Amino acid sequence: MNIYVGNLSFSVTEDDLRQAFQAHGTVEKAAVITDKLSGQSRGFGFVEMPNREEALKAIGAVNGVDLKGRALKVNEAKPQTDRPSGGGGFGGGRNRY
Repeated sequence: MNIYVGNLSFSVTEDDLRQAFQAHGTVEKAAVITDKLSGQSRGFGFVEMPNREEALKAIGAVNGVDLKGRALKVNEAKPQTDRPSGGGGFGGGRNRY
C-alpha cells in the first residue's frame, strides 16, 4: 500500500520517515519528494508498506504525530491522474496579436 505523508519539515530525511512507520510494520520504501532544481524537500513524501493491514494501522498511528516540529498528515495515496495539457507557458493559449 502506498501512503502519502504531508506537512513534512524540510529537515526530515527518508530514514526519519522510514523509522516513523517501521514501528507499525514492514516498510518497503520511504521517499521524501524534492525539488528538481534546488534539491530541497517539497514538504511531502511517500511510504510503501506491503501489508495493507499494517499500513492502515500505521496511517492511524502516525497521522498527527509530531516529527521534527511538524504534525504529519497521513493518508492512503491516491493514484496520480492524467493532468490536462496546455494553459501554461507564454501567452496562456490566447492570441494577443
